Amino acid sequence: MNNKGCFGIGTIGLVLIGIVIVLFFWGKGVYNTLVTKDQEVQSKWSNIETVYQKRANLIPNLERTVKSYAKFEQETLTKVIEARSKATSVNIDPSNITEADLAKFQAAQGELSGALSRLMAVVESYPNLKADQQFIDFQREYTAIENSIRTETVYYNDSAKDFNTYRKSFPNNIFANFFGDFKDKPYFKAEAGAQKAPEVFKEE
Repeated sequence: MNNKGCFGIGTIGLVLIGIVIVLFFWGKGVYNTLVTKDQEVQSKWSNIETVYQKRANLIPNLERTVKSYAKFEQETLTKVIEARSKATSVNIDPSNITEADLAKFQAAQGELSGALSRLMAVVESYPNLKADQQFIDFQREYTAIENSIRTETVYYNDSAKDFNTYRKSFPNNIFANFFGDFKDKPYFKAEAGAQKAPEVFKEE
């Protein structure tokens, strides 16, 4: 084989090696970015779980306060307690959040929100309970937590959108599909009246 042929083969080999190196570093960059964005989504989900758990933790104090008023409608309080139990029993794997899982989680939390809203409406008919300092403290904490839930939900949706946009972009989508570990992240869907904070604290 003449020198010209050897040179041609050597050049092709160097080009192929160069392509492999470029693909390696590109793949490494895409993979690491996917991991970083995935971890960000999981972090935001952790914040959501924290604020929802804080809300659930308020219920025992609410129960003790309301039960001290013997004439209060027990059925309304019971529904809140049952909804809390259901909401806290729904567990989500943050590394593999599916749309179905998130829908189930949101439905359970929405049921608790509805039960609490109905209880607040009933309390309006009990001026002594409404003026109870423990109940007033609960209202303040509850309002703050509901606002935090809305804020953290927005943050989660933003991070999920950022991940999904990067994942679906070409050619990142080919790489993500090849590994199969990076699936689209589901979004929280807005509920009716979700844009407005609950008006549960009213000073006379």
